[in-house]
Amino acid sequence: MSKDLIIVESPAKIKTITKFLGPGYRVEASLGHVRDLPQKTLGVDEEHGFAPQYEIIPGKGNVVKKLRAAAKEADTVYLAPDPDREGEAIAWHVAELLRDANPNLKRIWFNEITARAVREALAQPGELRRPLFDSQQARRILDRLVGYKISPLLWSKVRRGLSAGRVQSVALRLIVDRERERQAFTPEEYWDFTLHLATDPAFSAKLWRIAGKKAHVPNEQAAQELRAALEGAPTVVETVQEKERARHPKPPFITSTLQQEASTRLGFSAKRTMNIAQRLYEGVELGERGTVALITYMRTDSVRVAAEAQEATRALIHERFGAEYCPATPRQYKSKGSAQDAHEAIRPVDVRLTPEMVQPLLPAEQFKLYRLIWQRFVASQMASARFWDTTVILATGDAQWRAKGERLIFPGFLAVWPHPGDEAVLPKLSPGQTIPVERIHCEQKFTQPPARFTEASLVRKLEELGIGRPSTYATIISTLVDRGYVELTDKAFVPTDLGCTVSDLLVAHFARLMDPGFTAALEADLDRIAEGETTLEEVLQRFAQDFYPTLEAARHDMATLKAGVETDIPCPKCGHGKLIMRFGKNGPFVGCSDYPQCTFTSEYRRNDHGGIELLPQAEVPDLGPCPACQEGRLVVKKTRTGGRFVACSRYPDCRYATSLSTGVPCPQEGCTGQLVEKTSRRGKTFYSCNRYPDCTYAVWDPPVPGPCPRCGFPILVRKTTKAGTTVACPSQGCRYRSQEESGPA
Repeated sequence: MSKDLIIVESPAKIKTITKFLGPGYRVEASLGHVRDLPQKTLGVDEEHGFAPQYEIIPGKGNVVKKLRAAAKEADTVYLAPDPDREGEAIAWHVAELLRDANPNLKRIWFNEITARAVREALAQPGELRRPLFDSQQARRILDRLVGYKISPLLWSKVRRGLSAGRVQSVALRLIVDRERERQAFTPEEYWDFTLHLATDPAFSAKLWRIAGKKAHVPNEQAAQELRAALEGAPTVVETVQEKERARHPKPPFITSTLQQEASTRLGFSAKRTMNIAQRLYEGVELGERGTVALITYMRTDSVRVAAEAQEATRALIHERFGAEYCPATPRQYKSKGSAQDAHEAIRPVDVRLTPEMVQPLLPAEQFKLYRLIWQRFVASQMASARFWDTTVILATGDAQWRAKGERLIFPGFLAVWPHPGDEAVLPKLSPGQTIPVERIHCEQKFTQPPARFTEASLVRKLEELGIGRPSTYATIISTLVDRGYVELTDKAFVPTDLGCTVSDLLVAHFARLMDPGFTAALEADLDRIAEGETTLEEVLQRFAQDFYPTLEAARHDMATLKAGVETDIPCPKCGHGKLIMRFGKNGPFVGCSDYPQCTFTSEYRRNDHGGIELLPQAEVPDLGPCPACQEGRLVVKKTRTGGRFVACSRYPDCRYATSLSTGVPCPQEGCTGQLVEKTSRRGKTFYSCNRYPDCTYAVWDPPVPGPCPRCGFPILVRKTTKAGTTVACPSQGCRYRSQEESGPA
C-alpha cells in the first residue's frame, strides 16, 4: 500500500509530525533550499527579462535523489515547507524537481506543528502560490544583482573579500551616520540638583524651574550661587496632583519584537534568538510527552491570534488569576499595513504548557526564550494594570522642584509580564505644607550624544523605516560583523574605519541604492508582487533603469583606495610623509606615505570626535617570534566582537594563540598569574587572571600597577568618563581615586 509523502524543510520536524500522523504517511525533509542561483556566476539572464538560472545546490544531489525516489512511491506529495515567501520558494523548487516523478503535488500550510493543525492542512490542500514565489524570486535576483555587481567593484577599489548588499549596506549606513552624529556632538556642561526630603517615607525631587523658567545651571559658579541661595530657605509644597492611569499590555511577539526583547531582557543576539525559536517551533523532547512543538511559526510580522488560542488563554487567566484579570472581550491587535497576515503572531502552541512545567526538560536558553514568549502572549490577553499617579511641585525661594511617584492599584497583566521598575512611593502631602530638607545635592554633568545602535535598537530602526524583513535582520547583522564593517563594544555597534570607508564610497556613487526611503519603497514593491498587484519583470526593469548607469559611472569614477586613505597627520618618525590609513588582514593601521624609505607603522584609535590618536608604542609592543613555530612573529588580532588576542602571523599554518597580557600581576593573594585582556560573549572587554580557572580574579576596567595609596591593594584601574580619566582602587570598600570628583556634594 502506497503512503502519501509530506516534504518539510527541516529534519527536526520529521519526528514531531510522524508521531501524530501514523503509518499512512512518510515524512521527508528538503534540508532547506534544494535549488538556487549558481555560486560562481551571476545566474541571471540580464538580456531576457532577468530570468534566473537555477541549479541544484552543491551537496544537495543525494537529498534530491532521495526525495524523487520517495515521490515515485507515493500517491500524493504534500509540499509543507514553512508558510512564508522563503518556504513557498522551497516548495516551488522541490515541485519543479519532482513533477516528472509524481505530478500529484499539493501545497499545505500550517502555523504550528500540532496534530490538529497538520490534519486540517492535509484536509484542505492548495496549490503553489506563484505571486508569493515571484516575490521571493525578485528579492533573490535584486540581492544577486547588487551583490555580484558592486562587491567586485569594492574588491578592485579597496580590498579583496568585501561585500555590498541591498539591505546590508543601508543598515551599515545607519550605523555609520549615527557614529558621525556622535563625533560631531559637542557635550555641554550642566549641573543637576536633587532635593532630598526628610519625610516618612523619604523621597527626593529634581530641580524643575527657576523664577518660572526651565531650570538650567550651566557651570560650577552658577551652581554654587544657586546652592547658596537655597541653603536654609524653607521648602513648601505648592501643588499635589493625583490621577488614575491605565497601562495596557503590548501585542504578542512578531519576529522583530521578539528579537528586540530577547536582546534587551536576555542578552541574545538576533541570530541566536532565531536559532532557539526554530528549535522550539520544530519540536523538542519533553520526557514522557515525547517530541513536542512549543511555539507557532517564528517568522511573522502579524499580531493576529487564532480565536481558539485566545479562548484557551482567557480560560487559563480565569483559573490562575481570577475573573478581574480577564477583559470582558478578547483583546484584538492591529498589524502594520505592510504585514503579511497569512499566519499568526508568535505564541505558545499549548498555553497550558507553562514555563515552570517545561523548565526541568529544556536547556536554559530554550527555557528562557519560551518563558519570554509565553509571558508576553498571556499578558497580551490580560486586563490593563492600573496606577495612582502623583506629581508634587515644591518651592524653595524662586526654585521649583518636581517629584513623581506611582502606586500600583491593580497589577493586571503585570502579574505575568514583570514591570521594569516602579517610580518612588510618595508620602501623603498637602499644599502649603513645609517639608524638612535633609540635604541638597548637586553634581556636574554633560549632555550625551545620540546612543549607538544596539541589536535591539537597530532592528527597531530597520522595521520603523520598512527596510528588509524581520526574518532577514539576523543575517544582515551577522554579515556586518563577519565582514569587519562593525564591531560590538559594550553591546553596541561601532563602525570600523573599513566600514566607514565602504559606506562612504557607496553613498557617494550609489546614492539612490543607499537611500533608506528607496530601499523601503523596493520592499513595498516586493509586497505588491506577493499580492499580485505588479509583476517581477516590472519591478526588476524599473530597478535596472537607474542601477546599470550608476554602476557604470562608479566603475569609472570611484577612487582606488588599495594604497590606503591619506590623512593630514605628519609621520612622527621622518616628518616628511603623511600617515596613510591601511586596511590590513589583522585590522587597520597607519603607515608613512614615504614607505619604503620610512617604515613607520602604528596602531591607532579614534577619539570621541573621530580623530586619529596613535597608540603609544608601549601599547603596541614588539611581540617577538612565535614560540610554537619559531618562524612567524606574534601579532595582535581582533575577535569578531572586538576583543584582542595574540596569535602567530603564519596562521592558519601555525595556530598558536594566547591572551593579550596587561603586564600587571594578579592581585589575588598567593597567585603568580598576570591579568590578561578578555572579551565576554556580549562583546564587553574585561581583565582576568591567566591562571583561570585556578584563579577567578577579574575586573572590568583596565588595570595599572599599584599599590593603592589608601588601602595598599596591589593594583589600580583606569576609569574613563566624559569628565576625563581617573585612576581608582578596585578593592571593595576603598573609594580612592586619583582626583577628587568635581563639584560640591
